[in-house]
Amino acid sequence: MSTGPAVKYDEVNEAKANFDRLYFQPDPREYYRVLCGLDYVIPDLAKGVFRNTVDALEELRGRRIKVLDIGCSYGNNAALLRYPLDIDRLAQRYRDLDGAGLTAEQVAVLDREYYRSWPGRDVEIVGLDVSEPAIDYACNVGLLDAGAAEDLERSPPSARLKEMLQGVDLIVSTGCVGYVTERTFARVLAAIDGPRPWIASFVLRMFTYAPIARALAEQGAFVTEKLDGVTFIQRRFHSQQECTEALAILDQLGIKTAGKEAEGFYHAEFFLSRPRREQAATSLEDLASVTSGRNRRYGSRWQLMGDSVVRFGR
Repeated sequence: MSTGPAVKYDEVNEAKANFDRLYFQPDPREYYRVLCGLDYVIPDLAKGVFRNTVDALEELRGRRIKVLDIGCSYGNNAALLRYPLDIDRLAQRYRDLDGAGLTAEQVAVLDREYYRSWPGRDVEIVGLDVSEPAIDYACNVGLLDAGAAEDLERSPPSARLKEMLQGVDLIVSTGCVGYVTERTFARVLAAIDGPRPWIASFVLRMFTYAPIARALAEQGAFVTEKLDGVTFIQRRFHSQQECTEALAILDQLGIKTAGKEAEGFYHAEFFLSRPRREQAATSLEDLASVTSGRNRRYGSRWQLMGDSVVRFGR
């Protein structure tokens, strides 16, 4: 299986809009306002895959499943996996709360009650992110059962994080690859004793998954599969510059963008890594039987027009 051409993560990240400030706010209102204002839909498109994967693992392992979300931010993947919610509902909620003049503490109180009001799936979810405010918030309102704000690109996991990782069955991510590398995944796996987890990752087409797939194979005979013929929209481009630079990078990599990024969206691919002995339990196509998101209604966006010029429009 090919996992993509070589590419330097840092160079690709420089082409992307920088939203770092959104992840260090005391509550997620600004995060949802800005990102969902750009039709950030990848968590919604991923939730069906993650739910199906949890189902398969429950049947295979015969117990409650423990999930680690790498790059979990404020716990949006956890909210969509655990509760019967969608990203549009959450975005509208935080828009309403944003206009109510509430403090972060007041938003947290309302969120705790909001999430408790929904029937929740019996799954344990822990989070890993470099943002301490985001981790604290997601734990405080009950989206995460536990969380750690650590940068495994720079240092090994703490004793607390190692303890938190024990028993993890499934590792998920919807946007961290490119900001984290094989170093983080290798350190997470090295810290987990017992059965090997499955790793389900949505990766922008600008990034190669090959180094991570190799690191996983070295950690315990993992087999990595890519869902062929399907891409998943992440969000609209933030600006003409971001669109232009993303298209240029993809062109350099020999990746065709017609009908995908050229229409004004980042697109991601889905990779699943599993222990070789468990690969035959469920086919990748059964786990990822979801819509790609292309038929949703989106706002005006920067895209490549017929005259090969990036313009703003529908």
